[in-house]
Amino acid sequence: MNNKKYLATILPHKEPMILIDDVVDYSIEDKWLKSCVTIRENSLFFDKTLDGIDSVIGIEYMAQTIGCYAYFRKKLSSPQIGFLLGTRLYNNAIKTFELGKTYYILVKEVFVAELYSFECFIYNDKNEEVASAAINVYQDDNDNIKEILNG
Repeated sequence: MNNKKYLATILPHKEPMILIDDVVDYSIEDKWLKSCVTIRENSLFFDKTLDGIDSVIGIEYMAQTIGCYAYFRKKLSSPQIGFLLGTRLYNNAIKTFELGKTYYILVKEVFVAELYSFECFIYNDKNEEVASAAINVYQDDNDNIKEILNG
């Protein structure tokens, strides 16, 4: 599935920077969201020499999935800017997200205060974990960021 127009209504990105394809499922009550991406030759960051996308891009797949979760968690009416503050323990069992394969990104909220912390996982179509990370993000609730960015 490729639902970029829908994702543009919940992520503060424009094409071609929307990298994930769709929201698969989520539970705000249980604090998780799952998205997916299928690797295509026209995917941003596709590398013909790798016949896929370098696995480090998995961090951005995770970040965009967190952005979707934040949209639903906060019941927003439009996308809101968020900042990836840091990534710890990015483990990847693969070098490349392979052409034609679909990957599922699962994010789980583990801590909330001024910033948010998530456990993130990427699974292949056989439900095998191929990457994981702990990601910290910040999203301003008072539109201060928009004021700063707009001068």
